[in-house]
Amino acid sequence: MSGTPHPSAAKAWSRALALTAPIARQPARTLPVVIDELAARHGAAPAVVSEREWLSFAELAGRSHRYAQWALAEGLDRGGSVALIMPNRPEYLAIWLGITRVGGIVALINSELRGAALAHCIDAAAPAHLIVDAELLDRVNAARRDLVGAPCLWVHGATADPPYQRIDDRLDPSAPGVAPRVTVRDRALYVYTSGSTGLPKAAVVSHGRVMQWAHWFAGLMDVRPEDRSYSCLPMFHSVGGVVAPGAALVGGASVVIAPRFSARRFWEEIVGWDCTLFHYIGELCRYLVNSDPHPCEADHRLRLCCGNGMRHDVWNAFVQRFRIPRVLEFYASTEGNVSLANVEGMPGAIGRIPPFLAHRAPAALVRHDEQTGAPLRDGRGRCVPCAVDEPGEAIGRLDRDPLNVGSWFEGYTDDEASRQRVLRDVFEPGDAWCRTGDRLRRDRRGYFYFVDRIGDTFRWKGENVSTTEVENALCRMPGISAAAVYGVEVPATEGRAGMAAITVSTPFDPVAFRSHVGAALAPWARPLFVRICASLAATATFKHTTLALIRDGYNPARTADQLYVDDGERQRYVLLDPSTYDRIQSGRFPGLHYACT
Repeated sequence: MSGTPHPSAAKAWSRALALTAPIARQPARTLPVVIDELAARHGAAPAVVSEREWLSFAELAGRSHRYAQWALAEGLDRGGSVALIMPNRPEYLAIWLGITRVGGIVALINSELRGAALAHCIDAAAPAHLIVDAELLDRVNAARRDLVGAPCLWVHGATADPPYQRIDDRLDPSAPGVAPRVTVRDRALYVYTSGSTGLPKAAVVSHGRVMQWAHWFAGLMDVRPEDRSYSCLPMFHSVGGVVAPGAALVGGASVVIAPRFSARRFWEEIVGWDCTLFHYIGELCRYLVNSDPHPCEADHRLRLCCGNGMRHDVWNAFVQRFRIPRVLEFYASTEGNVSLANVEGMPGAIGRIPPFLAHRAPAALVRHDEQTGAPLRDGRGRCVPCAVDEPGEAIGRLDRDPLNVGSWFEGYTDDEASRQRVLRDVFEPGDAWCRTGDRLRRDRRGYFYFVDRIGDTFRWKGENVSTTEVENALCRMPGISAAAVYGVEVPATEGRAGMAAITVSTPFDPVAFRSHVGAALAPWARPLFVRICASLAATATFKHTTLALIRDGYNPARTADQLYVDDGERQRYVLLDPSTYDRIQSGRFPGLHYACT
């Protein structure tokens, strides 16, 4: 069903181009201005709704104007920033639309962060003001001692503590004041990287990129006023906070904001809200496929789901079980300029660039050095393009055309981090390309496929091991619900040995597991160690985090989880107890080949 090219693919590309072409030519038309236009057109029609709030197009515009007035009254200069920490709700959208309307920049802070990590993200935006939902106030107060800056704190919602200023009490319904002229070149948001492999960085998102995202996806999805879109993704993320609501609204549709993803409630909410579209990211679709049957799971009016990160082994099962007419998988990053869309619905592919768009979105795959992570250079100092089906880092050319919003690279609040993302003299003297940090491969038909993140590859027995490849292979085994793969150091060996942390829905069978990995993976890619976990920690965007797992390694003293090691001499996985651990550490475990090269 989804393996054949979709007949309306050309129309989808045409719609997206038509909607995004005017953005740079109408610099004063930002998304808040578009919301005003929609309010005049659709008035009382529902715009952003949830179980706790319901805002029509007119009410959304009105609320955003009130926050704009608040920003002006507080003397927020053009380019001044405000940090926003709030759970998913329609008011979230009204706040950042209002503040950005008058030139403020809103930092969308992960509402799940705590302590020093939360303080780091706030400081990265250097905000003058901090708006916090009342239910998150204790968490923020606990982190304030770690702050370098001292933003003025505003509480949204009821609080029993009188010292705090309530922003709700300062929203003036009177006519808007005089606001500075804001253009698509101005900064609108700071959106943070996930932090799955380190502290998050604040990526700069201009009004132009906000407009590009909203209108591009409205075109690709063919959003219509009769649509209702469902989003359970965190609103501090670029998809949950901008793409999902923005694409629905600019198409005249309404968007349902769920507080969070729940596999148990997902289908009853899709059916209960009568949704026709929904957005996914990461492993969300795998969680649904692995969930128990739900009476509503095929009783829906969905016509399309849109997102990124649906792996090939999940795709067909997801489409067939839940009767999904169409999947629109895409590839993009908040800060990057490489954008791909799988408009045709090719299972497993993250997209392609049609020939008529190649000049607007130049992208390439280049070989990189596995040891340094840097692109390989030839004798002339130029990067080396990848062959067909050869994995390499995806890079996007920095176009000097100011009208091509999709090619803009706006970097981070950290200038050094921004510089590290730009490659120069790539294919010819003076050219500049933006690094994605992702390894992709491209087949003969031009479809791209995700391989892994650079840094998620480790070297063992002289071979490069892709964590994503191993995770995919493990998740194809019945009984394994999820897997996170990483490399760990073993004394007297070179490189890093593979270790898999897995969750299981049936008792772990080490014999069956060894048989499965033996058939599915090359010898060097098979996990040497296995950890059975009750659950796997993940970011709010469903990326598994491995920092704590790597710190624990395969040491049974650091975890109560069951550990196994592949005993090469006995040809089986055996329980890894303290005695076995000591023998591995001292080089006396005969089942492990030491001094690997």
